[in-house]
Amino acid sequence: MLSLEGKVVFMSGAGSVGDDPDAKVWGNGKATAVLLARQGAKIYGVDLRKEAADITKAIIDKEGGTCVTRAVDMTKAKQVEAAVADCVKQFGRIDILVNNVGGSAPGTAVSMEEEVWDRQIDHNLKTAFLGCKYVIPVMEKQGKGAIVNLASVAGLRMTADRPHVAYSTTKLGILAFSKSTAIAYAKKGIRCNTVIPGLMHTALVEHRLAKTIAANDLQGLIDKRNAACPTGKMGDAWDIAHAVLFLASDEAHYITATEILVDGGLTAATGLG
Repeated sequence: MLSLEGKVVFMSGAGSVGDDPDAKVWGNGKATAVLLARQGAKIYGVDLRKEAADITKAIIDKEGGTCVTRAVDMTKAKQVEAAVADCVKQFGRIDILVNNVGGSAPGTAVSMEEEVWDRQIDHNLKTAFLGCKYVIPVMEKQGKGAIVNLASVAGLRMTADRPHVAYSTTKLGILAFSKSTAIAYAKKGIRCNTVIPGLMHTALVEHRLAKTIAANDLQGLIDKRNAACPTGKMGDAWDIAHAVLFLASDEAHYITATEILVDGGLTAATGLG
């Protein structure tokens, strides 16, 4: 079940925030890369910081898996094109593309600087576009492929206490991008779906959000986020990784142009989404 034996994965955002190799809390990309490798896939993991991807690689290597890493700015077309070409050179094919790059910046349409808006569009939307732009032709030649894009419940539900207009816009945009891509390539054997994380306890919470929005009160932030979830507890990166694994697997061969919400009922409880 859910075997990826012989599959090659091109994974963006394969590292994790924070560089502790013994970290107990992982990011979505790190957990996903490790899980897919455990299921037999060869991982070509790219990240803006190669040292972050290399920590993921060390885990996969230790477990007997295969992982190659490369520093890539997924907003730069030439870098993405070169990385895809190198992946094909090393492994001969690309069966699965996971677009996992993203990040938020606070602000409204009035308060947000134009430059921040532009960077958010590039960071959250252009990265998925470029990943698909250069990987899909490889999949077309193969006659088969699976793409999984990462969105966020921020595209489905809005919060008054911390608006992030560009992040919400781009993450909702990922849903339309995925559906459009899926329909365009459905007859060519290429599937495209989206995983939508809710409030997750990831390395981002530990290393960044605790500082930027919680005045370094990590436990207070965790308690607040747990309380906001209908389950009384956030999910974690492994919940996202398992959703990606399913959509990338052959067991999901008839699933395309759809989404899996991994949010513990959050959007249903708020009546949105």
